[in-house]
Amino acid sequence: MTIDEKIFEEPEGEEWVEEVLTNKRRAELKKFAEKIGVKFKHIKTLHVALTHKSYANEFEPRIKYNERLEFLGDAVLGLATATYLFEHFTHLKEGELTKTRSGIVRQSTLTRVAEEIGLDELLLLGPTELAFGRGRNSNLEDALEAVIGAIYLDCGWEVARDYVFRQFGAEFERVKVTGIPKDYKSKLQETIQSQPPKKLSYAELSASGPDHSRTFEAAALIDGKIFGRGVGRSKKAAEQEAARAALEKMGILN
Repeated sequence: MTIDEKIFEEPEGEEWVEEVLTNKRRAELKKFAEKIGVKFKHIKTLHVALTHKSYANEFEPRIKYNERLEFLGDAVLGLATATYLFEHFTHLKEGELTKTRSGIVRQSTLTRVAEEIGLDELLLLGPTELAFGRGRNSNLEDALEAVIGAIYLDCGWEVARDYVFRQFGAEFERVKVTGIPKDYKSKLQETIQSQPPKKLSYAELSASGPDHSRTFEAAALIDGKIFGRGVGRSKKAAEQEAARAALEKMGILN
């Protein structure tokens, strides 16, 4: 079994079918591929990467969607980012490299990149998700990771690595100038401690998604009132995003 067959292998107990691409959709995807500088051998791989589960659920039998590619792309993005940092930030220690990588691939960055390349317009969503709008952060983050997974699957490691290097080049350059990304939770804690008797706490608002790719939403509360909300792949990441949002609301971050 080839790697693409493994990735798209149908889970037991589910009946899946290949969706027939319209000429319009195929043309849109080819235009997008040219825009990001990637030549796909199989454009259907990109189509699956941009198909949300809520859209697939509208069909019977169900068509293939992007969760498995998202899982793959998350790993590829992490490895490509780690490779760049290892090669270009030789002065950083292991712990500093880890913090820097986390700061680069956080949800706010992935969402912004996804919007910049137009994934919000290309992502196929079902009615349940469209109710939240096309710009829902978790969907855009997942879609970008799925696209990276599709590039790796269709074109190989070197093409996927180079794409990440290009797409996140501005983030790498920013880190060279500003240093290791801020720990927003620590910054918020220091701010609140300087303003007694205010108290800071965090609350988990929700958790969703499959076990291998959970998405958490957290809130930063000051004296029991929500000052910021954040979403992330772990509770800690969600709290970091919530702390960042709270600092922005307080005018401490621009």
